[in-house]
Amino acid sequence: MDLHLRHTTPSDDERAAVDALLGAPRGAWDGGARGDSRDTHLGMGGRDARQQRHLLLPALRALQSRVGWISETGLEYVCARLSVPPADAWGVATFYSLLSTSPRTPRTLHVCDDIACRCNGAVELIGELERVVGPAVAHAPGETHVSVDPRGSAWLRSPCLGLCDQAPAAFLQEAGESPREALLGGMTAARAIELLRSNSSTALDPAIPTTISDGVAILLPRIGPIDPTSLDAYIASGGYQALRRALTIGAAAVIQEVTDSKLMGRGGAAFPTGRKWSAVAAQPVRPHYLICNADESEPGTFKDRVLLDGDPFAIVEAMTIAGFATGCEYGFLYIRGEYPLGAVRMQSAIDSARANGYLGNDILGGGCRFDIEIRRGAGAYICGEETAIFNSIEGYRGEPRNKPPFPAEAGLFGLPTLVNNVETLATVPWIVLNGGAAFAAIGTAQSTGTKLFCLSGNVAKPGVYEVPFGRTIRDLLTMAGGVPDGRSLQAVLVGGAAGVFVRGDELDIPLTFEGARAAKATLGSGVLVAFDDRQDMSQVLLRIASFFRDESCGQCVPCRVGTVRQEEALYRIASGKPIGGVAQEIALLDEIGVAMRDASICGLGQTAYAAIESAIHRVGVLK
Repeated sequence: MDLHLRHTTPSDDERAAVDALLGAPRGAWDGGARGDSRDTHLGMGGRDARQQRHLLLPALRALQSRVGWISETGLEYVCARLSVPPADAWGVATFYSLLSTSPRTPRTLHVCDDIACRCNGAVELIGELERVVGPAVAHAPGETHVSVDPRGSAWLRSPCLGLCDQAPAAFLQEAGESPREALLGGMTAARAIELLRSNSSTALDPAIPTTISDGVAILLPRIGPIDPTSLDAYIASGGYQALRRALTIGAAAVIQEVTDSKLMGRGGAAFPTGRKWSAVAAQPVRPHYLICNADESEPGTFKDRVLLDGDPFAIVEAMTIAGFATGCEYGFLYIRGEYPLGAVRMQSAIDSARANGYLGNDILGGGCRFDIEIRRGAGAYICGEETAIFNSIEGYRGEPRNKPPFPAEAGLFGLPTLVNNVETLATVPWIVLNGGAAFAAIGTAQSTGTKLFCLSGNVAKPGVYEVPFGRTIRDLLTMAGGVPDGRSLQAVLVGGAAGVFVRGDELDIPLTFEGARAAKATLGSGVLVAFDDRQDMSQVLLRIASFFRDESCGQCVPCRVGTVRQEEALYRIASGKPIGGVAQEIALLDEIGVAMRDASICGLGQTAYAAIESAIHRVGVLK
């Protein structure tokens, strides 16, 4: 393969960052020094190098973390090490918003301006930053080399960071030999300015989540009272009893319990979990892979962050049970790049479990083989789509694949793959211990068990709420203390940016799959964002439209073009310059929405107009 490298020399920092991940190069053919005379004529290990293509994203992240951006020299060194064409690697590097191919200061503060943070002062915070510090750095990749202060700092506008319960939120990144990342809640202009102007290495305390259970508590009891970093504390609280029972009753019996529970996927698609597990387990091709999808990037969603940060061993145990039941010997935990604490705690839990016989080649002496590897995203909402995750892990742009074939038949690396999100998997240990029938007895006949809901926006007590299926929107808002300051409720966004808005007189909609369908709504990933009468809903819709425009992978025309045209029409309406009047612009939006829904490859384009459509035709915004 001719890589067309320009034989540029990486800096010592760039070389150290990549070599720490990949090991030292063996010769001139993989980025090292020339050895004996054979190096000029014979290349060894090319097939092995190409099989490491899946390490491309980790290598790019390593460069970003060490240097603060990905230079041409760093990129080409990665290409030489992995036998990846530079143009191909450039396409991957520019796909992710947390990776920069233009010079960037080593300290970067990503400030959220998405819908939940906007309800809590993000617009004013950003205005103050623009006045005092200067304009935000552009996200767009560029080839122009500009001079940056190696000790300086900069800030960027960011989509939802998954810290809506502590809005306004920010994400701090510091590049260097000992890189540092922190997700920060309760951000103020004064604190943001201090972070940008200070070179202090003072420890940043992790954000403490708010969690409330109503009735049966399946997922949240350990979060808070139990030390999430201690395996002993997890075992003392009942941890790993479910895995022991699973190994005792056997794989088929575990799948039957999950099937009997009528557990539906909690990531938004609501597919029967037992059916998915059975389909993967039945595949004769080996090996099978398991992916825990922790790339929650839906605006308003933060429940998976709470589970990752607060109960990491439960996720490890749940993945191990799922791997045992479905014949998967290797699992990937794909965590969004903006969750540094979750990544650290999950890696610690994985290491502790492996060291104590709960992961590896002979788990608990039962002959089961299973291990877990963490992969961190780099800022791409689309990678939450189950086939886009495959491409991201394999080292390609995170673009969804056409289906069929379905993941159960041909998923990661073309092999049978089970994909479940964090909440779905975290429910499994309780089901294995207590039985599928006990889980099915909670909730309603069609929506069994409990559900985590993320409440944010204009509510008195934002946080993660675990309730049995069947509670209403009004019940959840009451639990969260209602709308503060005596304000009236204007609308509630249910299901996230891909969900729907409901009016203030529709709060008695039951939060079940069947109840949502009857009300022409969706539970999505469990988002409830409340908007009081102070919020400019036209600006909220414009922010949702810009989110989908930015996050579209661009692979299919309906989504790539439709999301842009949708935002343009909303901008014209919001600025008071509609073409042919507001009614004509709304008619255009409806046409664009139909085209995206019917012709887009994946759910992003298919639902990009859903919330906007409901706001216009159901709530009466813009009319």
